[in-house]
Amino acid sequence: MKWLFLFVAGLFEVFWAFQLKNSHGFSKLTPSILTVVGMIVSFYFLSLALKHLPLGTSYAIWTGIGTVGTAIVGMAILNEPISISRIACIGFIVVGIVGLKLLSTN
Repeated sequence: MKWLFLFVAGLFEVFWAFQLKNSHGFSKLTPSILTVVGMIVSFYFLSLALKHLPLGTSYAIWTGIGTVGTAIVGMAILNEPISISRIACIGFIVVGIVGLKLLSTN
């Protein structure tokens, strides 16, 4: 369950980042509320994962999921530029996340 909690925390990080973009600097009510709710849920699940996983590993994986997910959402939904080098860099982050998971003793 600890890894599932961490994964869910990462997904909600992507969610709140996307809503933050949609809030236009917290000037739109619904996306602003969704941003804050997403942050709370993300931190809650991260806290559950941290009960059983090392801080450094958890934080790196959590932010990695958020980084990769947000970059993909940006390209897929927000029409941000797509390039081979950008995709390669995202791939390197994924390799790092997988490596940290595989090297974890928990």
